[in-house]
Amino acid sequence: MTGDTVDIQSLDVIFNSMVRTMDQSKNDIFIISEQSRESFESMKNEVDVVRGQIAQAITEGDHLEEMTRHSRKRLANVSKNFMNYSETQVREAYEVANDLLVRLSVSRLEEKQLRERRDDLDRRLAGLLDTIERADQLINQVAVVMNYLTTDLKDVGEALTNAKNKHDFSIRIIQAQEEERKRLSRDIHDGPAQMLANVLLRAGLIEKTYNERGPGQALAELSELKETVKSALLEVRRIIYDLRPMALDDLGLIPTLKKYLSKINEFEKDKEIQFRNSGLEQRFHTDFEVAIFRLVQESVSNALKHGNSKDIWVKIEWLHDIINIMIKDNGKGFNPDEVRDKSFGLIGMRERVDLLKGEMKIQSTPGNGTSILFKIPLKDEKIIESN
Repeated sequence: MTGDTVDIQSLDVIFNSMVRTMDQSKNDIFIISEQSRESFESMKNEVDVVRGQIAQAITEGDHLEEMTRHSRKRLANVSKNFMNYSETQVREAYEVANDLLVRLSVSRLEEKQLRERRDDLDRRLAGLLDTIERADQLINQVAVVMNYLTTDLKDVGEALTNAKNKHDFSIRIIQAQEEERKRLSRDIHDGPAQMLANVLLRAGLIEKTYNERGPGQALAELSELKETVKSALLEVRRIIYDLRPMALDDLGLIPTLKKYLSKINEFEKDKEIQFRNSGLEQRFHTDFEVAIFRLVQESVSNALKHGNSKDIWVKIEWLHDIINIMIKDNGKGFNPDEVRDKSFGLIGMRERVDLLKGEMKIQSTPGNGTSILFKIPLKDEKIIESN
């Protein structure tokens, strides 16, 4: 390579080799993570067994200690009234007291060893958990770089000329994708996957109940299983809805928002969300309606998660050539100047508003809630239908 000449073929070879190496490294980290998870679960079961053994050792030790006290009293009585007992009775009293004392010492020693074993396992569990978390972070970081390399830098020549302008924006988008995938994976693992595992376990118990206790008890268990399946189905529908609200395509923006906010009210019993819509609602291109929906969704989510708000007001106003969207809450508020460049959620909303050629204004002070106003122009959007 000389001057401005770039050997694209050589760069492609280096680039592809680097991608393969990183992909292999990602797989290796994943294997380490899975092996650590298996060890963690196995060790957690071992800790439970040891704790049970400790409880048993404590019970047995307390019983031996009580018996030892009685034997000492017996021995003291025998020693005091030596002449009233035979040689055999005296020897037996001494042997019983000594045997119980030895057994008590052994029991307390075993208890101490079990406690040390438990503490050692707890330390190792903490180490494994740290390894798992670090592995997950590494996988996430490698995935971000891999996506960046295989998407934005697939055409290396073109990427070299545009890298400076695209770098920050591309990284943020990829990080958002990875975080969304991680969140979705966690939601499925903690929700439907756990519920379905429970369904499988309960199904086996129902079969056993039917064989041992008859159909009556099995039907009662089956009724409870039915509720578990309903909960799993509800959770799956919630996840699907968060990914893409199907009602947007069929019903439009306002009915979908009403349904979304109503669902939040069902899940957040201690929260109150009020929705108001004024003006003549219109239907626009799906991408435009999705963008508006996501702005409201992100604002409400921030108010619930970060603002710790009890009341949230959502107001949409349709004018001739603009739509005004106000989301207000009575949460703990924040200093916009301090989080402006640190909150990815706010950055994402600003970028979405910029794509819509609109304006975004935030008013908030610590302790006094937050108000967000979006002004989105409509004159350049194609109307699909009017309500």
